[in-house]
Amino acid sequence: MNTQSFLKSVMGSVDAKDAEKFVTHLTDDATFRFANMEPVKGKENVKQAVAGFFGSIKGLNHKLLDTVEQNGTIVMRGEVTYTRHDNSKLTVPFVNFFKMNGKKIKDYLIYVDASQLYA
Repeated sequence: MNTQSFLKSVMGSVDAKDAEKFVTHLTDDATFRFANMEPVKGKENVKQAVAGFFGSIKGLNHKLLDTVEQNGTIVMRGEVTYTRHDNSKLTVPFVNFFKMNGKKIKDYLIYVDASQLYA
């Protein structure tokens, strides 16, 4: 698997707010956790949760700064810019942690302070 192409596809689906494409990168029993929210388990549940989040914002854009891959784990660091429905923006640092199962993500954990997103 070409990690950079895979990450470009994953993050591209997020930045396009395409929940259907996003979940194609996950295992059927994947766990997804965004910030301090409760974890969501299972591809269909993740799709619903992600689609709900996408609807709560106008847009988002990720800038990847670093990527580390080791022993079936991918960690990436970057900045995400959220665009609210009123066109105001919030840019914050993030770290994503992916535990892989083959070429799919089994655990998708997002570490970000999104507390000001809806302020």
